[in-house]
Amino acid sequence: MQSAETTFNKNSLLLALRRYSSAVCDMEQTILLPSLLRDVPSDDLWDCEAAEESCTDLYSNYLMLKAIRNTAESNLVRLDDHKAKNTALNKTLETLLDTDPEALFGFHLRGLFSVMSDLTKKTQSLTDKYMNIIGVAN
Repeated sequence: MQSAETTFNKNSLLLALRRYSSAVCDMEQTILLPSLLRDVPSDDLWDCEAAEESCTDLYSNYLMLKAIRNTAESNLVRLDDHKAKNTALNKTLETLLDTDPEALFGFHLRGLFSVMSDLTKKTQSLTDKYMNIIGVAN
């Protein structure tokens, strides 16, 4: 019997989403006291630059990673949030809209793979940091 991951191509979008969801599930099961992450600064560059100060500590990152997983799994994006975040993107993407649809799809798919891979790594890193905080070796 094959595992669930082997039924997908290693570059499958579904596999990337499944890996991220699994990493967040592991994070939730490992981090029993998320409040221990409050006021612990993140040493990653990704959190505050792109997220506008909303992710200033590991606890905020924890909440953000869970919210992204929930959005990816349920496809529930608040319309106001979607419009606000896409306003800036629309200006840069307008030039891409005139290109070949297949090329445009490839561009977005590569970007999505990159984001999902980064989010998975960040989720695993946050879990490892929590384990260090509570004094458990990985």
